Amino acid sequence: MAEFFEIERRDHIATISFDRPPVNALTPDVFREIAEVFRDVARDWDTRVVVFRSSVDRAFCAGADLKSRGTEAAPVPSPTDPGSVARDGMWAILDCPVPVIAAVNGPALGGGLCLAAVSDIIVASERATFGCPEIGVGLLGAGAHLKRMVGPYRMRELYFTGRQVTAAEMYEMGGLARVVPHEALDDTAREIATEIAAKSPPAVRLAKESLNRTDEMPFRDAYRTEQDYTARLERYADSEEAMAAFREKRSPRFRGR
Repeated sequence: MAEFFEIERRDHIATISFDRPPVNALTPDVFREIAEVFRDVARDWDTRVVVFRSSVDRAFCAGADLKSRGTEAAPVPSPTDPGSVARDGMWAILDCPVPVIAAVNGPALGGGLCLAAVSDIIVASERATFGCPEIGVGLLGAGAHLKRMVGPYRMRELYFTGRQVTAAEMYEMGGLARVVPHEALDDTAREIATEIAAKSPPAVRLAKESLNRTDEMPFRDAYRTEQDYTARLERYADSEEAMAAFREKRSPRFRGR
């Protein structure tokens, strides 16, 4: 059983709720649990999409727990690479074989911004804020994640200043899919998840893998890779069913194979 995360599975959607009051601060133990939880969810073929949310009112995730930093008893995997614990947790989200929707209800700062940035779709409450305050507390990190959201030049401004921006500002920079009233956040994330969950499981998983593989590729190589994934998908019965349903003007009946 996870200590800091609650998992609900319903209608092919896995909802993972971060629950470490007061602000979901990150420690090595939390990152270890993130890796375990997302990998466990990914092994369930019935799961077609993940909603990643916070059970804590005050924040999505306020970043590193500076008060407990360096005091945990559990050893790091490598004394020369202590950051591997955090990366392992983040990459479990990034490499999750199904799409991950981050529902950001409040501040997503530092490591919290990282958790949102490695998700596939970010939906934010109008109360949410985003930033990389590390430079002001003697740390660095999250610049690469912030660049995924806003591009290199906006990233540098926010990174060097440590300035936080509102959800509306982040949306204007292109870093969010939607900004919604606070009370509509969970429903909106669920609506998007339901739309994705209606798709064929092989199609969703191959699409996620294809996008991850082509993310940093040159354009020509990326499109060739996508064509290869299309050929793989066409071998599944669900692909034939999708095309038949389109021709017959009916809803497809996917069997997940």
